[in-house]
Amino acid sequence: MRMVKSLLLGSAAGLVAVAGAQAADLPVKAKPVEYVKVCSLYGAGFWYVPGTDTCLKIGSYIREQVEWNAGNGGAVIGIGTGGDVGAGRFTRTDTSQLSIRTRAALTVDLRTQTEYGTLRSYFEGGFQTSTLNGSAPANDVVYFDRGFIQFAGLTAGRIRSYFDINSLAPYGYVFQKINGDTGALGLWGIAYTAQFGNGFSGTISLEDGGSSSQGNNAGQSSARGHFVANLSMASQFGLGTTSLDNEGWKFPDVVGALRIDQAWGYAQISAALHDASAGYYQTGGTALAAGIQNNGHPSDAWGWAVSGGFTLNDVLGMKGDTFGLQGVYTVGASGYATRGTGAYEIYGGGMSAAFGWMTDGVFTTGSSVALTSVWGINGAYQHIWNPKWRTSIYGGYVEVDYGGSATTMICGVGGAGGPVAAPSGVALTGVSNCSPNYSFSQLASRTQWNPHPDLDIGVDVMWTHLNTAFAGTATLAANGARPGGVYTISDQDIISVFFRIQRNFLP
Repeated sequence: MRMVKSLLLGSAAGLVAVAGAQAADLPVKAKPVEYVKVCSLYGAGFWYVPGTDTCLKIGSYIREQVEWNAGNGGAVIGIGTGGDVGAGRFTRTDTSQLSIRTRAALTVDLRTQTEYGTLRSYFEGGFQTSTLNGSAPANDVVYFDRGFIQFAGLTAGRIRSYFDINSLAPYGYVFQKINGDTGALGLWGIAYTAQFGNGFSGTISLEDGGSSSQGNNAGQSSARGHFVANLSMASQFGLGTTSLDNEGWKFPDVVGALRIDQAWGYAQISAALHDASAGYYQTGGTALAAGIQNNGHPSDAWGWAVSGGFTLNDVLGMKGDTFGLQGVYTVGASGYATRGTGAYEIYGGGMSAAFGWMTDGVFTTGSSVALTSVWGINGAYQHIWNPKWRTSIYGGYVEVDYGGSATTMICGVGGAGGPVAAPSGVALTGVSNCSPNYSFSQLASRTQWNPHPDLDIGVDVMWTHLNTAFAGTATLAANGARPGGVYTISDQDIISVFFRIQRNFLP
């Protein structure tokens, strides 16, 4: 009996030892894996960055666009497209009527809740390649059009101007010139927005007034964007890059806006103050001539702009339809009325041409700066036929008025001034009607098919009309492929066509 008891106790001890050894061999329990979680605070596409309370959304688009009678990503030929289109070289050999652009963009949106509200940083940039007027793919570029921080009502970085109200980008593919919206490229700015409740807000902003080609008076970055022309220079009206005579950028534009956002849409009024000061008086040569500062200069000049507009949702009860209208008036601040701030030069059939020059103001030796008035109106309507088809129509009108003082400087007393230089530098002589005032209008319609919500396929057709300056006759010297002789300076028209296919992801 004692022997059996010993065997049983020994067996039990052995089992305990074996079980203990096996338990020691078991793996240690792993820590819980921290999976990515959806962040529902800011809409679709956001998720929490693991280990943080920050929400992230990454989006992108890839676009292929083909343009006929246009270039540079949608700029109508002859309207600020530059190259050989001006200088009389809009011909079958010198200018390609077909151009192509491919663009790929990436967006990164980071948001974190703080005791002061949402802390947000946003970036948009990408890559593009294009052919313009027969150019090679050497036009490959890296770009970015947004990069800003928002916190407690402050916004700072590369932004869309707070002066802007309606953008025509949702309605068409054209880099249109009939309003001054900066959304395509963005600009530098720092702003504070106060929320008053019930959708009302007010913003005060300091913005780029022309230090770069994307500022509120964009176009000639080397001339700091102010478009002030010194008519005491050798050319009487050469308002291209050689005759701009601006003071360096010393103060940002001041922009203010009041806005209401509601379910029915939104409305806004805006105002801006813009530095349109000139460089030095001179009797010829360039603004870099030795000793130029001894010539003196005009007193500082300040331009201004005002605008009002609205957009309505679900127009006439039709779900998804939108209608927008905006008007703007500027004095010495042309970039707020139009992005078409370059020279306008269109050659028609035979001996005909149309011209137009955009400036903030002009001056001559001993004078002050005579500011240019530019005003415009634009509107757009989009109808949603069904979830896969939509059609829009949009357009606008811009008028440029130099006023009596500037016209006298350009044309001389009684209109008997010297030769007037075209944007390409070729002088107009024997001008029968010395009036630099002009206007232009654009009207377009786009139809888009969305076979998938993330895929856009569409065609946009635009008519551009240039109501020329100096309407009448003038003698032009030989210019590019154009012969010299007496030309009819008359209004010109352009029809342009744009095709786009674009894949969007979390825009």
